[in-house]
Parts: sequence; structure tokens; C-alpha cells
Amino acid sequence: MAGTCTLRNVTMGAMLTLLGLCGTAGAQEVFDLSPGQPARVRAQKNDAAIATIAKDFTFVSPGKFTVAVSPGGPPLATYATDAKTVVGADPDYASAIADSLGLELELVPVAWIDWPLGLVSGKYDAVISNVGVTEQRKEKFDFSTYRQGLHGFFVKSDSAIGAIREPKDTAGLRIIVGAGTNQERILLRWNDDNIGAGLKPLELQYYDDDAAGLLALASARADVIVQPHAQLVYIAARDHTIKRVGTLSAGWPDRSDVAITTRKGSGLADALTVATNGLIESGVYAKNLDHWHLSEEALPKSETNPPGLPKS
Repeated sequence: MAGTCTLRNVTMGAMLTLLGLCGTAGAQEVFDLSPGQPARVRAQKNDAAIATIAKDFTFVSPGKFTVAVSPGGPPLATYATDAKTVVGADPDYASAIADSLGLELELVPVAWIDWPLGLVSGKYDAVISNVGVTEQRKEKFDFSTYRQGLHGFFVKSDSAIGAIREPKDTAGLRIIVGAGTNQERILLRWNDDNIGAGLKPLELQYYDDDAAGLLALASARADVIVQPHAQLVYIAARDHTIKRVGTLSAGWPDRSDVAITTRKGSGLADALTVATNGLIESGVYAKNLDHWHLSEEALPKSETNPPGLPKS
């Protein structure tokens, strides 16, 4: 059956770590992390997408769409309660693409650092693992976009902060952010804008781990936490102690998208873009994002190799 999923190369250490995240009862009430995924939305075969595949393209395994995914945590990709099946928004999306191409899905769990070499060496047909489009990556890979790359502004559930949409909304706030991250780079620019406008500066706070940062937020030592949006969506469902008050594009002031990643010039990217746009038109795309509470990350359409984050 198209879209049926098998796994290989499961790392036990990563599995046990992620199971600790997945087993929390609060999140289980919102996110189904069972291996069977009975609510997974399936797609119809897309003849236009199939016809767009380059004639000389050869899939790694005949009849299969082999996709690498890094199980970095819910809701994007994590190990299910059986400790071996990878589930989440990215596996569901990979399943829908496999359905569109009339293929069986084979997921290959990999460490994030390993996907570029594995893709270049032909171990898999594509990577669907929250990979952002950058100009540097475009030198080696092709991209078919499928989600916005968003960071989230989250506050305590009882916070008086109503919305954060632009730099002035953060003036004077104590904001938890990861050192050396893209969101830190953006917030430093926001701080410069605020100071230039005569507003109060930001106070950026740094912690060694997520737990310490969340504790600082809960104890009112900080006002806001900024992290990749999907991570905070899951934490909000797990803990019921934080809420979203805004999102921030990873490419601010421009949009930055997440994309299916394929080998440069392999002849598959355009077909995957057509397949994604078919999923958008059919409603499967929206249902998948809604199922994982990621509707804010929806794209109006998929593009092949759009502008990406500039080289630093």
C-alpha cells in the first residue's frame, strides 16, 4: 500500500531520550503518539506530480520513497510509544507525498548532522526533517517548500502580554533566547530598533537547557520565551502553563521556509513541489498541519528553490 512505513537505523540512545518527552500524559491528550496513527490523513495519487519526475531519476528502492528524518522531538518527529516507529508532522507529510507519487514510504531515522552526507551519497531520495532553505544549502541541494520556518513567542498562561507582532511590542521585556541562534540575531536587531526609537531595551536571558528557561518563565524571572514554534506548541500542550502570543519568521523581515531537500539536479524537486501543491489544493495539507497544531506554519503554495536565508 502506498505510504506504508518501515524503519531502519534506529538509534537506541535517541529513542530512549525522546520517549521521555513523549510519555507525558498532558501532551498525550492532545497529540497521538501511538505507532498506528489511526488519524493520519492519506492522499490520492497525483498523476501530474508523477509525470514531472525526471525520466532519468532512479529511486533508491524501486517502488519506494525513501526519506530521511531526524527524530528531534514532537510534534515534528519523534519515536512513538513502541520505541521504534517515527511519528509526527514530518512523517505524516512524507506519507502524503509518498501517496501522491504512488509509492510506499520508507522512513530512515538519522541524526541531524548526518543527513547532508547521506543525501549526497544516495542513501535516500529526500530529507523531510524541518530543513530550512538557505542560499548556502542551495549550492548542494534542491528544495521544495512545505512549511513556514517560524519561531514562537510564548508567555505564562496568566501573563498580561497580549500580542507580540513587531519590535516595539518587546520593548522592556525580559526574553529567554538561545545563544547563537537565529532568533537571538533577530532580537538583537529588534533591540537596536527599539533603542533607536527611544524605547526601553530588551533584556535577553540565556539558560543551559529548556527546563531552566521554563522555570525562569514560571517564576516570573522572565516575561517571554522564544524558540522554534513547533517545540513550544508541544510544551504548551504538555504543561498547560504557557501560551502563544506571536510568531516570528526565521528570515525576518522576510519569510523563511522549510522544505523537502533533494540532491542538486536530481530531477525530483519539481515533482515534489507539484505534489505539495496538490496536497494544498485537496485539503490534505491543511488537515495534516491542523492535526499536529501547526496551522500557523501553513504556506499558500509550494515553491522550488525560493530565496533562502543569505550567507552569513
